[in-house]
Amino acid sequence: MKKITLTLVENPATSEPETLEPTQLPQATERAVSARRRNLNRNIFSVRPDVDTLTLLAHASETLASLNVMTMDFADRLEGPQRNVALALQQLTMLTELLVNRARDNLDPNASVAVGEPPVLH
Repeated sequence: MKKITLTLVENPATSEPETLEPTQLPQATERAVSARRRNLNRNIFSVRPDVDTLTLLAHASETLASLNVMTMDFADRLEGPQRNVALALQQLTMLTELLVNRARDNLDPNASVAVGEPPVLH
């Protein structure tokens, strides 16, 4: 049987390539993923520190609204247990969106009220 060579490098100065049997791949993959999770300096995304809370919450709300639509669309394409899982994810997304919107309203209750219109309560 052909052996697969994976290089799992945590410290390039001391790590040697590791020769693995195909049955050892899941464990090697788990070690590599765990090492990556432990290294928090690899985060390539960041949020500017000067962005105000209302702007952060507005973007979070819009992102959650998009995720809500995508998960609902995805659930419509599935059947059985997979559909139930997708619908549960959609419901968690919607719940989180509601919480973020309430936090926005708590910070600035007048932001969502247009001039001359009554507030919309969900």
